[in-house]
Amino acid sequence: MLVTISRNGVSIRLTEERWQHILSQHPELSAMQLEVLDTVASPERILAGNEGAAIAVRETKPRKWLVVIYREESEDGFISTAFFTNRKSYLDRRIQLWP
Repeated sequence: MLVTISRNGVSIRLTEERWQHILSQHPELSAMQLEVLDTVASPERILAGNEGAAIAVRETKPRKWLVVIYREESEDGFISTAFFTNRKSYLDRRIQLWP
């Protein structure tokens, strides 16, 4: 299990089970485990996700964003999933929480 700290100072876990889930759906992320953690720690934007989740976003290439969905609970949290998108409209229709 790996841990990072969110912009809100909350410890966010990336468990082996979640990492395997991410890779099963998005094998292109196989060499990007640290980038996933860094996106939560230092995102360009944080958007509101569904049912209280947060969405950390970082542009990795022009018009290609790494999206990491995570939950913050009282003193810790966890990463649910991660993926790439080039659909800026997916990001722009979300409520921006930060900055």
